[in-house]
Amino acid sequence: MNADKPVRANAAAREAARQTDAGAGIASPCTNVCRMNEANGWCEGCFRTIDEIVAWAALDDGARLAVWRQLDARRRSAEDGSR
Repeated sequence: MNADKPVRANAAAREAARQTDAGAGIASPCTNVCRMNEANGWCEGCFRTIDEIVAWAALDDGARLAVWRQLDARRRSAEDGSR
């Protein structure tokens, strides 16, 4: 497991929150690696569910941050093979 991946995810969530504070809105976590993992139901690039991806444009900033906050744990889980 690459130890700096969770750090990058946390940094990305902090940057998304900073953008909100600056009035820029919450950036999408999309990495343009759009491939759903059938075993866990998460995109292999951004670790969102298909429902989260579809709903993203309609989500308010609070809901978007809530999705961002889940991504680090999902990434670790996928890397560990625990889900």
